[in-house]
Amino acid sequence: MRRLLQRLARYLFRGLFRVELRGWEHYPHHEPRLLIIANHVSYLDGALLAAFLPDLPVFVINTHMARHWWIKPFIAITRHISIDPTNPLYLKILIQHLKAGERVAVFPEGRISVTGALMKIYEGPALAADKADAALLPVYIEGAQYSLLSRLGGKMRRQMLPHIRLTLLPPRRLTAIAGNGRARRQYLGRQLDEWMTELAYAGTVIDQPLVVSMLETWKRHSSGGIVLEDAQGQRLGWRALFTRAFILAELLEATCVGQRNVGLLLPNAAAAVISLLALHLRGRVPVILNFTAGIHDLISACRTAEVRTICTSRTFVVTANLQAPIAALSERFQMLFLEDVRPRATLRVKLRGLAQALVPEHSFRHWAGAVRGDDPAVILFTSGSERAPKGVVLTHRNLLANVAQARAMLDIMPCDVILNPLPLFHAFGLTTATLTPLLLGTRVILYPSPLHYHLIPELAYERSATVLFGTNTFLMGYGRHADPYDFFRVRLVVMGAEPLREETRRLWAEKFGLRISEGYGLTEASPVVATNSRRHHRSGTVGKLAPGLDYYLEPVAGIVEGGLLCVRGANVMAGYLRSEQPGCVIPPQTQRGLGWHDTGDIVRIDSDGFITLLGRAKRFAKIGGEMISLTTVEQLAADCWPEDQHTALNLPDPVKGESIVLLTTHRDADRQELIAATHRAGLSELHLPRQVIVVREIPLLGSGKPDYSGARRLAEKLSEAGAADST
Repeated sequence: MRRLLQRLARYLFRGLFRVELRGWEHYPHHEPRLLIIANHVSYLDGALLAAFLPDLPVFVINTHMARHWWIKPFIAITRHISIDPTNPLYLKILIQHLKAGERVAVFPEGRISVTGALMKIYEGPALAADKADAALLPVYIEGAQYSLLSRLGGKMRRQMLPHIRLTLLPPRRLTAIAGNGRARRQYLGRQLDEWMTELAYAGTVIDQPLVVSMLETWKRHSSGGIVLEDAQGQRLGWRALFTRAFILAELLEATCVGQRNVGLLLPNAAAAVISLLALHLRGRVPVILNFTAGIHDLISACRTAEVRTICTSRTFVVTANLQAPIAALSERFQMLFLEDVRPRATLRVKLRGLAQALVPEHSFRHWAGAVRGDDPAVILFTSGSERAPKGVVLTHRNLLANVAQARAMLDIMPCDVILNPLPLFHAFGLTTATLTPLLLGTRVILYPSPLHYHLIPELAYERSATVLFGTNTFLMGYGRHADPYDFFRVRLVVMGAEPLREETRRLWAEKFGLRISEGYGLTEASPVVATNSRRHHRSGTVGKLAPGLDYYLEPVAGIVEGGLLCVRGANVMAGYLRSEQPGCVIPPQTQRGLGWHDTGDIVRIDSDGFITLLGRAKRFAKIGGEMISLTTVEQLAADCWPEDQHTALNLPDPVKGESIVLLTTHRDADRQELIAATHRAGLSELHLPRQVIVVREIPLLGSGKPDYSGARRLAEKLSEAGAADST
């Protein structure tokens, strides 16, 4: 009877929800003891597992839930264990069933998600699997959270019959440390938590074009609401976004015919996203240019990426005072101003754009051809803070993998309102703060400059922003100028690109009651490599490694704890474009082979998996035979003068080989205070800068990170001119 009902349920689910199965070849038919673990997003989850798992498992059901009338019909036709989680004996019952050879299914979250993302993971299932020597079989349920039987009503648009995908990962076994105490339980629980995070990442489709993922999001959240707006007053839903993109794609076609890579020199505005999407709709690759870079870097970037046409805006050029760079670029490349193509958008063109937006996937395939997930999706350029900028080729798969990783770690919901003042020419602003929320169906507000410290808090207050992205420099600026109530709706603040200073952390905690989630990334990783989150947070670290990333630490002479971080994963770039080999993609590679990328950062990873940045490999000075972190020197200065900005540099020294020079904006910088801070921190006096130079401001890149090349030139100039305030 149960088998008959199982086949009937399977037939109904396939017909109604178009259930898609991925990875089911991994099902272990001959595993004697098996604990099936799954995420919990709706009341459909148990029935889905019962219908599609080859062997009908025993379900672990909360005693309190079992009392509800709508649950009773399900448990009446399935084998189940009714367990009270508050009773410490419940683990014994679970272990007994596993040891008896039963296949048991459990939801480690213990409740249905009310965020759409993973919630707290309980240690119990891990302990039971360890005691019973059972294998774990992870199953990810995607799509059921959009059904009427989820608990996300009011937080996202729910559907009667959403498409559901069930993803199976290969079975695995927990490893445990010796002993039976608390440390062992925590170790097992941590493994389970990491596997569930990896499961959430693996359950997302990444091997497809970015446009297709956008179309899937549009279909899933087709409520007609606003998904993108900017400071110019544009407020677009999915249909309007795609309609404008199809129109612009046709208008650009005559100018860009025969061109693969097209430059974009635009501010944080809806026009930038529309332009990026328009190029994708015709199978072209946007090269997003850094408008804060010097003219030589811009020309080099265009030549390196083999750009012939650059799309920009006359209004933006005047507002940003870019007339001189644009004039220089126009001598070498074709400049295409969006205002000039707008009059060509006749009624016929607009109607064609609207018609294509009615069947967007067909239109995309027709015009773009067979775009694959491993094809280039965007070209960005490194900041050049340490060396000449290089082109970073990111594929569709790279971007979608990083979106999936961010989704697995951060609980961003469709009901959120994202405020993004970060430039799109920076991977943090493009992928994390724009594409990730868009692909989660969340409204994104773009603002053209992160430096408007008075206006951005006001915008957050006016639009009831709930998620904010920024760098330490920008967040400190907002924190100082904002009213304590400006961020009254903000629940998540994500920070990257530079180290989080203690003063910034304290300011946001005390003034706004918000904890900043510090992360770490790099353009070559699309960019997120690690982040703190509401589920996992440890101050002073950049959080845990993103799921789907492999890593190893290369030993560094003079560094006792930690090493040079090298990573490999689906989010790691296709390769570099270098000025000496334009158009030639050079894949990442280390001594371990292709696909591995040397991040250039020295890190320490603790036993819980939290990463502490020790500094850039090139930001260490060798003083007295010891490796001294310039980041640590900057932290010492920040401890002394938290209201100011500081940058430490290693300059050539004719006697010692190298010496440390500190640039600071603190007018009354006194080296004695640095000596006292060094003693308090228990550091050697080798960390003391030989020279302290007071400057009006520290050079910054457009992304908010320190411009070390500019700071070095400034320090050398002031030192040579004898204009430094040194003590």
